[in-house]
Amino acid sequence: MSIIGSPRRVVRPGLLPTPGPRTWVRACPVARLVPGRGVAVLLPEAAQAAVFLLPTGMLYAVDNIDPYSGAAVLSRGLTGDHGGEPTVASPLLKQVFSLRTGQAIDDPAVALATHAVRVLHGEVLVGVRQAASAAYAA
Repeated sequence: MSIIGSPRRVVRPGLLPTPGPRTWVRACPVARLVPGRGVAVLLPEAAQAAVFLLPTGMLYAVDNIDPYSGAAVLSRGLTGDHGGEPTVASPLLKQVFSLRTGQAIDDPAVALATHAVRVLHGEVLVGVRQAASAAYAA
């Protein structure tokens, strides 16, 4: 028996976007994501996001800059679970962050920014909040 294609995976955003204007940045085709691994995405104004597809089909995006080391490495982090909370561990110093809230698990004073994420026509998009002044300019 030959398998022509893999079963269709349902991919869902892990976070609902908060209200407000945002710019949607193309990350990559959803078919190129590997469950459990992240990809780095360049955002406007030299910012970066790390997008993760979990084995459950949930998509999350957080800042790619590790707040402890200052290196852009979180997209290479290890995904996991901490008491039901989806997490990513920094590949450098191993601090663990919630993918839903960005909060460091062991340090309430540190958190990553989270970003809205969606899939449109097979493309993963990361939502970057627009500043109030930029939204009304032009």
